[in-house]
Amino acid sequence: QVQLVESGGGLVQPGGSLRLSCAASGTFFSIATMGWYRQAPGKQRELVASMSSRGTTTNYSDSVKGRFTISRDNAKNTVYLQMNSLKPDDTAVYYCYGHIVTSAWTSRGNDYWGQGTQVTVSS
Repeated sequence: QVQLVESGGGLVQPGGSLRLSCAASGTFFSIATMGWYRQAPGKQRELVASMSSRGTTTNYSDSVKGRFTISRDNAKNTVYLQMNSLKPDDTAVYYCYGHIVTSAWTSRGNDYWGQGTQVTVSS
């Protein structure tokens, strides 16, 4: 019922920029934390950035601080990741994450994941 759909990935040169978008659709009551994870071949999935529902709490991986910026538009149920100064080490599949409450009868939500979008940084 709930889907997260990412877009904006692609192939870029080192030092380039990309902007990822993720929109939530379906039936739900509210969205709490949203964020981005990434997984490179042979490695575990790791947190890139996350943001609470009102933006009061934001977290970034140390490896992307100062280069990536997470933002969200709650009116559109969308989270963004602006990626600047991209490095080859940023190459990975990027997954959108959302902790989503699907019913007004409970405050306990579920974790949802997007299908992933490939980001490749190579010269």
